[in-house]
Amino acid sequence: MSVDISWLALAGFSLILIVPLGLNRYFKLALGKDLIGSLLRMLVQLSLLGLYLQYLFELNNLWLNLGWLALMLLVGASAIVGKAKLPQKVLLLPVLAGLVVGLSPVLLILLLGLLQLQPWYQTQYLIPLAGMLLGNSLSGNIVALQRLFNALSEKQTEYYGYLALGANRQQATESFVQSAMQQALAPLLASMSTMGLVTLPGMMTGQILGGSDPLIAVKYQILILIAILVMLSLSLACTLSLCVRLAISPSGLVRIATSHSKIAS
Repeated sequence: MSVDISWLALAGFSLILIVPLGLNRYFKLALGKDLIGSLLRMLVQLSLLGLYLQYLFELNNLWLNLGWLALMLLVGASAIVGKAKLPQKVLLLPVLAGLVVGLSPVLLILLLGLLQLQPWYQTQYLIPLAGMLLGNSLSGNIVALQRLFNALSEKQTEYYGYLALGANRQQATESFVQSAMQQALAPLLASMSTMGLVTLPGMMTGQILGGSDPLIAVKYQILILIAILVMLSLSLACTLSLCVRLAISPSGLVRIATSHSKIAS
């Protein structure tokens, strides 16, 4: 059985946040608003999630669960585009579609094929599993979007050279998409290759602290890591493909400007 933590103790522990805030000020990182905003959003969102899980587990309602899942997807997509500092109007839909395409098959295989839940939408499994998969896909999608559009602005000569030689927009961006996917997958692959030796995964640690058998915790961690890798790969492929179609005109003109370029329609 896990040890409970009082709210007062948690508030006291939170005082160590003075460290990143102090370093932000000392090094003039200009991340103060982002740090405070992210912390406040985390506090509100996790509190709401705690209330949801605490009071609605017994309801176990399909539509409530799907509604919460839709909200998770929408907030996740918005956060990815926002953190990548790209326009929501153009890229929110392709990023959202990428998350849906990546999450849906993996989550259904877990719930219906592996766990064989009755009913399949049990809140205890649906929401935590979806949250872990989405949460571990955010940073990868942010890196991929930044890499793709920065490459398009920094390597304009190369890009427009491909177009001049007769390449279409998919062919001209192929190497940029490849690089974006490689960069996005690299941290996850590095983490997986050192798992158990350098790092002890959060899910596994939580289960062990909660009293689970270590071998059972290992099985769940392997399951989740495989699911995360598959979901991230699918979401990256879908998101980047759709971004190329929506952010670049059929003639090859890039419609989105980045901080490195004035490219626009």
